[in-house]
Amino acid sequence: MTQGLEGPAPEDRPKPQGRRNAQGIRIDPEVEAEPAVRRTVISALVKHEPGVLSDVSGLFSRRQFNIESLTVGPTEDDDRARITLVIEEHEPGIEQAKKQLRKLVPVISVRELAPDAMRRELMLIKVNATRPDQVAAVAEMYDGQTVDASPETVTVQVTGSRQKIEAAVETFEQFGIREISRTGTTALARGNEETAATNGPASESTPEYTEDGTPTHPQTTPSDDD
Repeated sequence: MTQGLEGPAPEDRPKPQGRRNAQGIRIDPEVEAEPAVRRTVISALVKHEPGVLSDVSGLFSRRQFNIESLTVGPTEDDDRARITLVIEEHEPGIEQAKKQLRKLVPVISVRELAPDAMRRELMLIKVNATRPDQVAAVAEMYDGQTVDASPETVTVQVTGSRQKIEAAVETFEQFGIREISRTGTTALARGNEETAATNGPASESTPEYTEDGTPTHPQTTPSDDD
């Protein structure tokens, strides 16, 4: 009778962990890199009809996409509206978001905007009026405008990129913030480039990027709106 090799019993032996790649090689889950998450803007041209916004928001809620902001408004065509979405997802999630949007019946076209696209947001911020002169100075520093004032509060309007809005909020905190209302991001492509095609199928081409998010064919004009 042949005696087996010495060693632990089968149930005591360590079991391999991790999935196998296309070549059949097992990948250690501790070293497997997760897809990088990036923030991007998606513009969708849709039919201007009741229920479109609820369809889009419902889709993103069901799919649990990470939405930073969602805005909708009329366009130059009374029959169409533009939805602007800012999402933070890894690359497969971004592609899935665009794919699912294109499946909605009211959607005419969908496009992911380049990083240098013009992005703007409007904020109304109400602060305590204990130092009104200093509030006015901060508002001027951010090209803001005082839209309401009372003995107790001052309300300032600030428009600009997300970074500018967030910097303004931090600066106004010294006065004591009462309330904030922000519109969310709206965006348009630069120059002659269409933000989203006004005609044709919903499957629009999207810009290409390098691994760090830089467009492979950048525009000549830089932007601080990312």
